[in-house]
Amino acid sequence: MHLQDFKLFLEVAELGSFTKVAAQRQTVQSHISRQISAFEAQCGGALFRRTGRGVALTELGTHVALRARQWIRESEAFFADIQQTAKLPMGEVRLGILPSAAHPLMTHVFKRLHHEYPKITLNIREGQGGELDALLDSGQVDMAILFRYQGPRNPDEILLTTASTYLVSRPGLALTLSETVEFRRLEGLPLVLPRRPAHWRAILDETAKSKGFQLQAAIEADSLRVQKELIADNPHLYALLGPFSVDQELRMGRLQAAKITGPDLKRYVTLAHSKQGPLTKASRIVSQLIKDTVADWGGQLTPPRNRS
Repeated sequence: MHLQDFKLFLEVAELGSFTKVAAQRQTVQSHISRQISAFEAQCGGALFRRTGRGVALTELGTHVALRARQWIRESEAFFADIQQTAKLPMGEVRLGILPSAAHPLMTHVFKRLHHEYPKITLNIREGQGGELDALLDSGQVDMAILFRYQGPRNPDEILLTTASTYLVSRPGLALTLSETVEFRRLEGLPLVLPRRPAHWRAILDETAKSKGFQLQAAIEADSLRVQKELIADNPHLYALLGPFSVDQELRMGRLQAAKITGPDLKRYVTLAHSKQGPLTKASRIVSQLIKDTVADWGGQLTPPRNRS
């Protein structure tokens, strides 16, 4: 049985005549009669009584008509819902991020998605640069927010913003009270540094070597949270971090930071897309929301302080 069979049955029931239905459908009466006979056979009993003026519903026909009208209404509502839903972007978007990009950027993007595109869901994985690159290459994430040490050089990756490096400590330490501090002042400082091998650690070590000294690692830790807690709790420790990593702690007065100069150790924050096939509509929307949010925040991963 098909939906159109039930619609024909109801049309005959309403008009009470094969001839009238045939005229309305621009066909012959015998064609309508054969279709109704086949439909009655499928239903297992007579649905119409033949009268001198046309046809009338039997008791079985009355029962079928009642249920058929309800079913057709529900079916048409169901199909209308499918057609409407098909116009809405939907699906899961897998996103890899560095810890410093997790909040407030992704919190804000999620709120926008939830309000404007409720059928798009986020699957967020946090990791370090090399790990995120591997996830991108294998297609395990659709896009990733990364720190690069050079600007993007391929069309699958766009620049979101740049970030300088800051010497960070607990509040009150003289070395981080000023706006800037020269790299050479790091000589002999007890530092919390990322573990080797790490590209960022290698860059820091090479920069120190070019200045004629070695960085002193009081403790090594990959976890951004651990690094921040260590320096917040120890008055003799320092860390070399990006501004987005410590924005919340600086606002709260838990940490203090001075920008490293001589050289200005810049990193490039990029949004890289997977090369494993074209982006879905949902992925393109998430990508655009990330770019729009960073642009709206003045090229930062955190909102301006008067909008926090």
